[in-house]
Amino acid sequence: MTTDTQLDGAGDGGPLTRRTFLQRAAGLGLAASTLGALDMLALAPVRDAAAAKSSLPEIQFQIERFSRRPIRSEGVAARMPPIYTAFATFTLTRAPTAADQSKLAAALSKIESSYPFSPSGVFTTVAYGIPYFERLPGGIAGPLVSAHMPRLLGEQQRYVLEEAVPGPTDVSPLNPGVSKLRFQVPVQIEANDVLVSVRSDSSANIDDVLAWLAGGGTTLAGASVGPSGLEGLLEATSRRLSFTQIGLPRKVAEESGLDYAEMINPASPMWMGFVSQQVGSSGPAPITTFLGNSAARLTTARGRDYFNHGSIAHLSHVIIDLEQFYARPSETYVRREAAMFSADPLQRQGNADQFTEGGGPAFVPNVFNGPQQAEREAEGTTTFDRQPHLPHTTALQRSS
Repeated sequence: MTTDTQLDGAGDGGPLTRRTFLQRAAGLGLAASTLGALDMLALAPVRDAAAAKSSLPEIQFQIERFSRRPIRSEGVAARMPPIYTAFATFTLTRAPTAADQSKLAAALSKIESSYPFSPSGVFTTVAYGIPYFERLPGGIAGPLVSAHMPRLLGEQQRYVLEEAVPGPTDVSPLNPGVSKLRFQVPVQIEANDVLVSVRSDSSANIDDVLAWLAGGGTTLAGASVGPSGLEGLLEATSRRLSFTQIGLPRKVAEESGLDYAEMINPASPMWMGFVSQQVGSSGPAPITTFLGNSAARLTTARGRDYFNHGSIAHLSHVIIDLEQFYARPSETYVRREAAMFSADPLQRQGNADQFTEGGGPAFVPNVFNGPQQAEREAEGTTTFDRQPHLPHTTALQRSS
């Protein structure tokens, strides 16, 4: 196409040209049809203004104070994050220096001064992988890293940061007996130095930040800021874009003509038809740091340590077989809800029609019943498919 046809970019609050649209899709590592479906179907959210903050959070991912207040539906409070989250992975072209550290700090400062620290601007988080620490003098086992890296409180010979390994149900040469119904995709452990996560209600803001950070220009938010200073150091290896907005999975499914579209609850921000952002089932940001809080302290980190407010960003590829999850007539609302939330598959029955519009509510109460809940459910008598049953939320959110 040689014309600059106007497209409605609802997620970005304004029109974009076809040429710009295609450039942005390529920059985000997406097919143009994918970005188009998202940007044209997403609603520009109306968020209440966050109270003015004098400083950014000490814990870099503690963004709830800068975002919208929780919403409530079906008696359940949930906090909706920014619509888009982009995960950009990089390798370094050489070992980093103290000067590079200063350049990165200056680049992040420019991003924060160019865009508000809010869903309408950008939230930027930086994480580092084991390959990064191996580039430092002495490597990850050397005295520089070992003097600062926290260790597990119960096994102090182990760092808090360890390489991922294939799980027991992953398709992998280590699991020759494991196969999947549709997706025989072997798990891949990547080797990236840096992960930059950028969150925003605008995919254009995300693209602007990531392109500039990697050395693609001298402007941010339309203003001249000079180069990032990181050109020649960062080499992009992947970009992945995820989205979360009430009703958006259903819209994308309908736009794509997916067979199970009518089974996705139109009130859900998630592909599996439920809200997963319940305030009552999420802990405070400090509990997930190495320092921890009064409810959970799992590492040797102390208050003034270099990594005290660090945490683990587990970046993974997850293939959800939605055809299997929504298969009729077997996968009723009762079964889907039980797989996600409750060990008792009879706890919530849903609607008489277990399939249309999700078959039941998307907002499900998810009360935290203590850190021993996973153990209690594992040892209980409740079964699902004639097997002991641990639902998704219990097994992941609470035991970890």
